[in-house]
Amino acid sequence: MGCSSSSESASGDSGGGDSYSIGINQLVQHPSLDAAAEGFQEAFEEAGVDVEWDVQNANGEQGTAVSISQQMANANHDLYLAIATPAGQAMSKSIKDKPLLFTAVTDPVEAELVEALDKPGKNVTGTSDAAPIEEQVELISQLVPDAKTVGVVYSSAEVNSKVQVEQLTEAAKPKGIEVKSQTVTSVTEIPQAVEALGDVDAIYIPTDNMVVSGISSLIKVANDKTIPVIAADSGAVEGGAAATIGIDYKELGRQTGEMALRILQDGADPAETPVETASEYTYVINEDAVKAQGIEVPQEILDKAETL
Repeated sequence: MGCSSSSESASGDSGGGDSYSIGINQLVQHPSLDAAAEGFQEAFEEAGVDVEWDVQNANGEQGTAVSISQQMANANHDLYLAIATPAGQAMSKSIKDKPLLFTAVTDPVEAELVEALDKPGKNVTGTSDAAPIEEQVELISQLVPDAKTVGVVYSSAEVNSKVQVEQLTEAAKPKGIEVKSQTVTSVTEIPQAVEALGDVDAIYIPTDNMVVSGISSLIKVANDKTIPVIAADSGAVEGGAAATIGIDYKELGRQTGEMALRILQDGADPAETPVETASEYTYVINEDAVKAQGIEVPQEILDKAETL
């Protein structure tokens, strides 16, 4: 197991001399999480606040995320950010006496990061990337009108994904859609898991860090079988899924950075700072994927979608 890391200093034009040290533990490199990290750092740049950054990536390894957390605790930074649910769980075990924020966490209560969304109760708060599941099921129905089965591949180790599959199953029932799922324990298992779904009418990709990091292998099987792929976030659409109505992770990261600034500069208490969610959602369409997966996108969706 290894990790990648970087340390840098960034500052803006104003800020009254404030200077902080911040550690970031990112579970894995993929577009959505990278965008969240970028947005978080930009919030400080835009506020003109000088920061010494300690940025580390666990490369998808939970054990490495734990090691990074322990190392960062010893570094005694002013504030910490965990990106993705497993990173948040690792950090919360090591960081007890400094503010710890999270982003790209689907259900922070289920993950035992906070006691309640409106009153976290300890040193941890942040932003949830809970997907608009009902809107995404509606999108599946619009893109694949005759869909009766939707397949999902997700990591058995990610509680965030389990929650999404449960929500998807409930949201799909009123439309008469059955959800079939396969779990994986490593990226190499993804193609076999997709094949094991059988002849599903569509595939849904949750905000699953393992699956999104290995998305190319899933997309290859889907394209070969002409199965439409709808995703929970735009990062997966960049990776080859056909469409999403989902979260702008850069904006979610910036929102988290603004929370961090209130804690550092204004003395806000994480225990009393409610968990926030994305304020708006965006349609994103991958034109090449739409063609490869045999989808006809209704004009009403194209008119309001960002196209790749």
